[in-house]
Parts: sequence; C-alpha cells; structure tokens
Amino acid sequence: MITRKVLFLCTIGILCFFSLTAQEKNSKKKVGKQAPVFSNVVYQGDDEIYKKNPLKEDEFYSPVLQGCYPDPAITRKGDDYYMVCSSFAMFPGVPIFHSKDLVNWTDLGGVLNKVSEFNPHDTGISAGVYAPGITYNPHNDTFYMIVTAFTGGLGNIIVKTKDPKKGWGSPIKLAFDGIDPSIFFDDNGKGYVVHNDAPDKGKELYNGHRVIKVWEYDLEKDQVIPGTDKIIVDGGVDLSKKPIWIEAPHLYKKDNHYYLMCAEGGTGGNHSEVVFISDSPKGPFKPASNNPILTQRYFPQNRPNKVDWAGHADLVLGPDNKYYGVFLGIRPNEKDRVNAGRETFMLPVDWSGTFPVFENGLVPMGPKLKMPKGVVNKTGKDGFFPNGNFTFTENFTSDKLDYRWIGLRGPREHFISVVKNGLQINPFPVNIKELKPTSTLFCRQQHNTFSFSTTLDYKPQTESDLAGITCLQNERFNYVFGVTKKGKDTYILLERTKNGESEIISSAKIETKGALRLQVKATGDNYQFSYALNGGNFENLGSPVSGDILSTNVAGGFTGALIGLYATASNNAHPK
Repeated sequence: MITRKVLFLCTIGILCFFSLTAQEKNSKKKVGKQAPVFSNVVYQGDDEIYKKNPLKEDEFYSPVLQGCYPDPAITRKGDDYYMVCSSFAMFPGVPIFHSKDLVNWTDLGGVLNKVSEFNPHDTGISAGVYAPGITYNPHNDTFYMIVTAFTGGLGNIIVKTKDPKKGWGSPIKLAFDGIDPSIFFDDNGKGYVVHNDAPDKGKELYNGHRVIKVWEYDLEKDQVIPGTDKIIVDGGVDLSKKPIWIEAPHLYKKDNHYYLMCAEGGTGGNHSEVVFISDSPKGPFKPASNNPILTQRYFPQNRPNKVDWAGHADLVLGPDNKYYGVFLGIRPNEKDRVNAGRETFMLPVDWSGTFPVFENGLVPMGPKLKMPKGVVNKTGKDGFFPNGNFTFTENFTSDKLDYRWIGLRGPREHFISVVKNGLQINPFPVNIKELKPTSTLFCRQQHNTFSFSTTLDYKPQTESDLAGITCLQNERFNYVFGVTKKGKDTYILLERTKNGESEIISSAKIETKGALRLQVKATGDNYQFSYALNGGNFENLGSPVSGDILSTNVAGGFTGALIGLYATASNNAHPK
C-alpha cells in the first residue's frame, strides 16, 4: 500500500494551480441532442451483517458514514455538531455533515466548493485534500477548517465561517510544511496549531519516523507565529521501538491538563490511536501508560465481520454529556479487499479517569451502538444520511441534486444538465483514464454487496462516443461498462483497466429501440455487469469479474471505489 509519506513527497513539490481547463470551458457550450441522458438510478445495499444484526429501538449503526469518508474530525457549538472528512481529488473538497445528536447526520456538501480556490484538475485521485480538522472557537464565535491541499501549490490552508450551513470564506495559505493540521483554542482564547512533520534535517532515524509540531496562532492575522514552532512528540509513544507515522494530532483541555491525541502505526493494519498529557499546550507531553487507546491490530485476520485499520480519531462531548470518538476504519470483503474504502466509525469514550479510552475499541468491533439517551434514529428518513442496508433512488427531478453526487477533479456542474427526461451529461473529450476532470457523476460504493442500475437514453454517433457506468478505484484501476459504436453498429462492452493496461473483457452487438437499462451487481469480490434492452430482462455481459482492481490493496492510494454515470467524447475502448 502506498504510504502517506511517499504520496506527500511525490506530490507536494510538483502540483501547480491552473484556471478552468479547456474541457471544462468547452463543457459549457451547447451540446447536441445525442448527449446521453440518465434516469431512474437505484443503488441498493445488501450486506449480510446488517441482516443478521437488526437495530433495536435504542441502537444505531457504526460506521455512521459508509463508503469513502475517511479521516473524520468533529466539533460542537451548543447543540450543533459538525463533522468533516477527507475527499482527495473528489469535488467539492472536504465533505461536511451536521447533526444535533451524533446519530442523525445531514450532508451539507463540501467546504471547498469553488474551483477558483480549490482546483485538483491535474492530480491523481489520492491527492487533492486530506486529513482536515474542524474547530469551533467560542471566543469569536467562528468555525475553522484546516487541511492540507496537494494541489495548486496551496499546502496547508485554513478557512473560516460563522455558520457552516451558509458557506465558508476563501482559503488562507499557512506558512508551515507537513500534513494533518488541526487547530485548538485555549480557555484564554489563545490559538495553537498542531500537525505532522518530518524530523529536523539530518535527524530522521528510520523510514516512517515523523514528529508532531505545535505553533502559536495569531487570530488577527490568521497565521502561525514565526519562531513559535516546537516538536512535542518525536517518533511516537516510544522512539526506541521505531514507531511509524505519528500523525492526525488533536489537542484538548480537560481538568486543567492538555491532551494530545494522535494516530500511530500508519493507516493500515497496524493503525492505532494514542494519547499524551501535559500541563502546557507546548509540552512536554508524556504518553499514557495504557496506549493504544484504540486499535484492531491484535486480533485474528480471519475473524468474522472484521473491522480493521481503526485510528485517526477525534473526540467530542455528546448530547448526554458523555464523550464520543469518530475515527476511520475499514470493513473488507471476503477476500480481505478494501473496496468501500476507509469509513467513519464512532464509539463512546470513557474519560472518567485521567486518560480517554474508546469503549470496546480494544476488542473486535461490532456493528451497533447504544444511542445517547433521548435520541430517535432517523437515518435514511427526513433528509438524514442513511446507513445500514438502504436503497437510494434518483430520478433527477428535484430542484437540488443530492450532495452524494460528486465530480472528480472538477465540479459536477460543469458537465450536467437537468432535462425533461432525466440528467444529461455533456461529454468532455476526456476518458476515465486521464488525469483531468472527467464528465462522470460519481457516488461512493457504500457496501460490499450492492446493486447499482440506471436507465440510459443514448445513441452514440462515432467510435469516440461512449456512455454508461464506471466502477473506479482510480485512473489506472477501473471498469468501464458502456455503449459505443463499431463501424455502423452499436455495441455494449466491458473494459477492465489494471495498472493502466486496458482490455475488453466482453462485448456484444445490440439494437436499441428504446431506453437501455444498465446494472452492476457486486457480491463481495464478484462484480456482475448486465443490461436490459427495450424493457426486457437483465442479461449478463459475460461472467462475473473480480473486484480486485477496485480495492485499495491492489490499486494503492487512500480512496474507496466510486460508481459513476460516465460519458466521454474521447473513447478508446473498442469492442472485440
């Protein structure tokens, strides 16, 4: 698996900012009647674990955000909770959710939603932005979101707002290196930023050796104060054991002590959460004797209903005056592949003693939690984000497109048009394998067992035209299932791209007199692509194929699989 360090070193020095790309500008021109129109989308999750573990009246499911919503951070103002996650090169950047009770969440879209300010148009999918922090400062009634941006030479940036529901200000570039920043405000109103960084020059002792730094923060200038930086953790809990990737730091204050909570072990099978204590936000920090306070690394790899990679956490005081922690974890499929990506989990936290400890965070995790007293579970109803097994239908008739639909490397608004019969995608001259914004409307794969279907009204005119479904882990690992031309004939095909090398798995000549129905149905590692002509039954296009290339294990990087409604005017997938 690609380490964060490799990605950081490979990207931070080479990414540069550009204005709207040519294909984005061209997308705003009028497109002819032959542009594909998608309608009647149905996504249905069918994971066995939810069937075997139905909820009781006082329970809710964890993960609270299924699919690729990693690196969660959370804050509270009064009765309002706001949570942000990593989004990498997905657009808009940094998804944000709101809740009144930690159980029922509303999707507010993305914090970084202006392409003039955040433009990942030429980055790999695992670049863009990741590991945000969000903090409410009661001293000036302001929310701060701080994040590392691997695009446009931005580096570490911060944005502010009085009300996250009404949008955010422009990014302010911060004058420090490293990744995973978060901001903390002391009781006296003073601000501090903590982040992961490389050791001082010449002092790196081993591969994965990192440090945590703290800076004082000037609230008037919105900038770290030069010369105030200090290393407060070197390597991790015990440097003699060569701990790797101490990162994702958060500062808290409780009972006149300062606590620094960090991830350690890398975002994989050795991932964990550790905590330190000090009498000052600038240290020295002493590790807790009972670290780690959260991990899943000690248990058999073949355990049933496995949750793994737990770490990268943040804490908040819940509505029942009890602490809760949000963190990333994975639920691999039966072949231990990570297709749904790193998801946002939650656990209650016992902070009755000196140090916080995640309740049941050091035993194999189950899928259900007790709700805070007085809360009613409305997930999937009344506009709240769903979890468990759920069905999502989209007919593209609403005035406002659901925020679960996202773009890749650019805004969805640059290529979509709502028309009478559904959603028209105005194709860019870009295919899914290019490091450019694609004309693809994506949602996240949120289950290991699921089906996704859509109705497509489309007549390709040339062999360069293609429209259909894509299942994508990144630009070099994906499936394309679509309709194109071969000579004068219309074909449906399935293309598999692994490590940038593409092959046609199956293809068939078709005749469409009406709309075409497309479907992908996954059962763990097996993905079956099928189609229905002219109102008929679904017919498989070839045999089931492996979802291996849609897993982080095979494709690398940090994202989960995406499912997209895809159109291109630069098709290079040709039927056999």
